[in-house]
Amino acid sequence: MPKVRRTKSVRHKRPGMIIRILRRMPRWSYWFGGLLVIAAYVWFFYYFFVSPFGFRWRALYGDLSSPDGYEIHGIDISHYQGTIDWEVLRNQGMIDKCPIRFVMIKATEGSNRIDPNFEDNFEQSLEYGFTRGAYHFYSVHSPADQQARFFMHNVKLLKGDLPPVLDVEHKPRNQSDDEFKMSVLTWLRMVEQHYNVKPIIYTYYKFKMRYLDDEAFNDYPYWIAHYYVDSVEYKGPWKFWQHTDVGRLPGIKGYVDLNIYNGSYYDLRQLTIGSREPIGVEAYRDDDDE
Repeated sequence: MPKVRRTKSVRHKRPGMIIRILRRMPRWSYWFGGLLVIAAYVWFFYYFFVSPFGFRWRALYGDLSSPDGYEIHGIDISHYQGTIDWEVLRNQGMIDKCPIRFVMIKATEGSNRIDPNFEDNFEQSLEYGFTRGAYHFYSVHSPADQQARFFMHNVKLLKGDLPPVLDVEHKPRNQSDDEFKMSVLTWLRMVEQHYNVKPIIYTYYKFKMRYLDDEAFNDYPYWIAHYYVDSVEYKGPWKFWQHTDVGRLPGIKGYVDLNIYNGSYYDLRQLTIGSREPIGVEAYRDDDDE
């Protein structure tokens, strides 16, 4: 009788904890997990390729060329750009093989803040042959008339400079839409009377449509901020377009805002105040006397 060989029983390895948990999960949870993965993919795609961050990311690491069809380029600066090498900027500052023509310079904010680099930037930009302008950042923390007086007292425009600019990006929470419009108009009308020229309004296009969509503002030139796009979505007339905040130029460390003018260089010069004589000097003396 042949001898029967005994075989050892096969021992199966116990599944890991994750596998055991997955086996116990109901079937609907697999569908739910799949939807979460799809949602995460959609969010990732939108965030990095469609959202404002995505446009900025593409502008930083992709094509930084300016919008097509415009030849008059400029920048706007404040103390955030530090000390500027104006000679390098004048001789080497080019965008799409076109020179920098104009410089918008932050002057004041609210009713008591002067940009620490304003005086130097304002003098140097003129000395190096740029068409210059000065802007005021509208604050939600002080009355419009006080802000207008502060700007007028500190900014001595010359004929040949661009009109004064009101940078308005925020509405005070304690004001209604109509009250806010009247506050903005107060600043504009006071400054217009002082310099005898209509100020430029700087804002981003959605803010314009939400809070400044009124006939009272139609006569003012507009400087629209709309980043990382091929064209401005704002359909009304505009003079300047701030199209990116991640520009790079010789003579400036770090990023700088890039702008274009909607017209020829002749048109830009026509927008300026005129010959080089002080504007509003008598008004400054009256303020000081008071």
